[in-house]
Formats: sequence, structure tokens, C-alpha cells
Amino acid sequence: MIEVKKKYYKDNPEAVKRRDASRVFINGKEISKKDPIHKMFKGGRYKTIGDAVFETSGLGSVKEGYVYIITNAAWPDWVKIGMAVDAEDRLNSYQTSSPMRDYKLEYSVKSDDRRKAEKEAHKGAMKKCDVSHGEWFKMSVSEAVELLDNLNG
Repeated sequence: MIEVKKKYYKDNPEAVKRRDASRVFINGKEISKKDPIHKMFKGGRYKTIGDAVFETSGLGSVKEGYVYIITNAAWPDWVKIGMAVDAEDRLNSYQTSSPMRDYKLEYSVKSDDRRKAEKEAHKGAMKKCDVSHGEWFKMSVSEAVELLDNLNG
């Protein structure tokens, strides 16, 4: 009698790649293939549905944009260093979630590769400040402006 050995995913790395390529995760939660949302996106991991829409629309592949500094009077001495295709539009999205509409776009620089420039800015900010939380850094606006003015990206 011939013994047939079942192939499991762990025995077949190519099958694992194919399976994982079609899986959709939003905010760390896998979206069932039966869910209509799953059908909207190719496989991938996204923080929010908005990120998923943005990335799969083709806009996520746009490299050009801005690296910006945003502040909020509620958190003095803190700056947010981020990137966006349009810095003013990003500011407006922050204002939407703030009842006081107190976010302020302090400064922005245009970049041919906004992701690379933002990464460089974050590395520089980490060297200059002692405290950070995600994209927020405890530093002066003038220190952050100096960082952005010296970006290579």
C-alpha cells in the first residue's frame, strides 16, 4: 500500500505565500472572505478602512508630497512630524476630530519622496528630543523646522 502524506501549509511555503497574499487585515483583525469589505481590497494589512481605500486606489503609490509640522496648543512643546500628499488637507482631517479646531500647520516642505523624507525627519527628531510618542516629539517648532530644512529626501 502506498502511503500518501498530506501537505500542510507549513510544508509548502509557496502555498503559505498564496494564502497570505489574499488575506485582508484591518486594525489587526482579519476580514472574512465572506465579508463584502474583503472583496473590495487585495490582500494586505491596513490600520483603517480609510488607509485600505487610499492604498488600493493608487494614491498610496504617489511618492511626491510634503513633510509637515503640526502643533496643538493643548500640548505645548510637542510637535507632530508627518507626511501627506497635501499638508493642508491633512491639517483639515485633524481639525475634523478636534472640537476646538486648534491644530496648526506650522511648516511644511515639498519632497520628491515624502515617505523617505518623513523617515529621515523622525530619525533626526529622535536624536534631538528625549521624549516621543509615535509621530509626536517633545521639541520646539524651531528645532523641527531646522530638521525639515535639512532633509535630503
